[in-house]
Amino acid sequence: MNILIFEYHNFGIEDVKECFEKNGHKYKVKETVLYREDVSIEFDELFNTEFDKGCNGEKYDCVFTFNYSPVISNNCNKRNIPYIAFVYDNPQVLLYSYTIINKCNYVFMFDKVQYQEFKNEGINSVYYAPLAVNTERVQRVITNVNATEKEFLSGDIAFVGSMYDEKHNFFNRLESISDYTRGYLDAVIKAQSNVYGHFFLEDMLTDCILDDMYKACPVKTSATGVETIQYLYANYFLARKLASYDRKEALKTLGKEFGSQYKVNLYTKCSGRNINGVNIKEPVDYYEQMPIVFNNSRINLNITLRSIKSGIPLRAMDICGAGGFLLSNYQADFYDVFVPGEDIVLYESLDDMIEKCKYYIKHEKERQQIADNGYGKIVSGHTYDIRFKEIFNIVFNKN
Repeated sequence: MNILIFEYHNFGIEDVKECFEKNGHKYKVKETVLYREDVSIEFDELFNTEFDKGCNGEKYDCVFTFNYSPVISNNCNKRNIPYIAFVYDNPQVLLYSYTIINKCNYVFMFDKVQYQEFKNEGINSVYYAPLAVNTERVQRVITNVNATEKEFLSGDIAFVGSMYDEKHNFFNRLESISDYTRGYLDAVIKAQSNVYGHFFLEDMLTDCILDDMYKACPVKTSATGVETIQYLYANYFLARKLASYDRKEALKTLGKEFGSQYKVNLYTKCSGRNINGVNIKEPVDYYEQMPIVFNNSRINLNITLRSIKSGIPLRAMDICGAGGFLLSNYQADFYDVFVPGEDIVLYESLDDMIEKCKYYIKHEKERQQIADNGYGKIVSGHTYDIRFKEIFNIVFNKN
């Protein structure tokens, strides 16, 4: 099969290339940020040029991207060629483009609630597919690590990810909102922080609150999509503010409870950050370092961005795919892949997270068995080889 890939700094693109090569597929990768636009004449010209060149002179059978691209969909639709989009981000506003109904589309979503939202509207171009891991590449990295790097990337409790507190974040742009609006938003964010499994921030944005937010920092819905202003504010402003709150509170509590006795590591953009009891380190490379962290940390935390309604985040799949022990907040889709308590461990609250850290950090044999079970679930059902076999079967052998 000949595959044209468009990408721009996507996690996992090297794993996709390795998967295609191993399974006898030919591909060409074009790196450009233009494909992330909903409309782009410049991209249309680029697409036509690349597509007409072919893959070593042979015609392309399909086009692939991580996440969804309206401009690619429209170009594929004109040429009547399948467009495969494997979504790993949520929110992703481009999914709400009118182009989602194009007949060429095969859009694989990792968040079942979001998938069901589209299916309930009669959109048949979407499919549910959990994310995948290249376990062969991960094992190569883990096996070949030197002692110095292994020691540097080892610890007792680890979290790898953004803290969503950069100065340029969207919520901070709401500087001029009224005291009432600020108090209201703080209250609903705090309320949502105590609830896992149901995202209600969007429903809580009343007209008067939205008006005040819009005056402070206007957002614009796309002329080619059906997303609402409520969706944009809830998912890009409030959900990320909540993620910052969730992660800060978790790390502060972990530092206080465990910092004097255990090694609590946070891998993120440092920018002068300080949390008592927590070793704050620079971000790790996705391909060469992250698997070592996951494999050599006794407990790996997943604290999900709340705009992911039910899906298993890539971080969580990568932890298990590296043979690491996963302790995560509740997400409904975990039950599609794992057995909580056997393959992974879920927590219900901050207090519950601390208690489970206390328990599993002291019960090595039980912890290791759970990590081994989680790894087994990835190897047996959620590698890139398996996932693309399923995807290509749907695309090219659809009834």
